[in-house]
Amino acid sequence: MVVFIVIFYFLLMRPQQKKTKEHQQLISKLSAGDEVVTNGGVLGRITEVGESFVTLEVADGVRIKVQKFQVSALMPKGTLKSA
Repeated sequence: MVVFIVIFYFLLMRPQQKKTKEHQQLISKLSAGDEVVTNGGVLGRITEVGESFVTLEVADGVRIKVQKFQVSALMPKGTLKSA
């Protein structure tokens, strides 16, 4: 029984905790000018970072506010122009 619990921990719980920690680090390092993708698939450039929201510019003059934790990935610079 103990062996199953240990296997369960290393196969399911530990990777999820690691992924959550990496996401928290990503969220804490967001700054204006970063290009990101949200969980909904919206690609944009961060223009303003607040306590719990970020403002994304998704097209020239089009800005939307999204919650910070909805940012899923940081993209390389220039991704928005090439998309």
